Amino acid sequence: MFFVLLERLKQGYNTSKYPKVEPVLSPRFLGMPRITGNCDPTCKACIDICPTHAIVRKEESIAIDIGKCIFCNQCTLACKENHIEFTKDYRLATNHKNFLLIDQEVEKVGFILNQKIQKLFGRSLQLRLVSAGGCNACEADLNVLGTPTYDLARFGISFTASPRHADGIIITGPVTLNMKQALIETYDALPNPKIVIASGACAISGGIFQGSDEVCNGVQDILPIDLYIPGCPPHPYTALNGLLQLIGRI
Repeated sequence: MFFVLLERLKQGYNTSKYPKVEPVLSPRFLGMPRITGNCDPTCKACIDICPTHAIVRKEESIAIDIGKCIFCNQCTLACKENHIEFTKDYRLATNHKNFLLIDQEVEKVGFILNQKIQKLFGRSLQLRLVSAGGCNACEADLNVLGTPTYDLARFGISFTASPRHADGIIITGPVTLNMKQALIETYDALPNPKIVIASGACAISGGIFQGSDEVCNGVQDILPIDLYIPGCPPHPYTALNGLLQLIGRI
């Protein structure tokens, strides 16, 4: 025990100063996509190569649905005119589905403040995590928020074991058929008022599993969604930023 305490003293204060100080992200991190310039109307290279059909033609250019995007970067490699690039902007979460479609005119993801949610949950938000058939990547990065580096509890947000003690559920995975009823029953067990958060491309749209007979293509057609957190998996700072926006803390 003595050596553990000694090592902890050596480490010092490890908690991130976010949101007062912007985080330092890995050079490999791919964030908010940016569309630059008009595209050749005859070219469909990026559309054809996208594994989740996240890219669509829009007028003289294209648009990327970040609710479907898995940030694989294949589109940037396929685009001969270099009209697609991924920035380091981790602020991808939104509370409106229409804001997930990124085109040439979009500089940042929109967010509509919900005063009712801020008033009810601004000081305390308890969430039940439901893995609805996920690969465990999204779950792992959400669990990281409880470590000293992120210290989610300092914002009054924490995960709880029972939906009866929760203010909402945060869902990962494409919602398999075997998990659909369990998810609905978990939602019904939440006391009112309650919120629903879809974390990751699978939970939002089905991700790489969309179209499979064994999944429901995410939660969008099952429960009303109050917060979308894009990514595959979403970076912990993407999730933290979305949660803080939802409760009006930033």
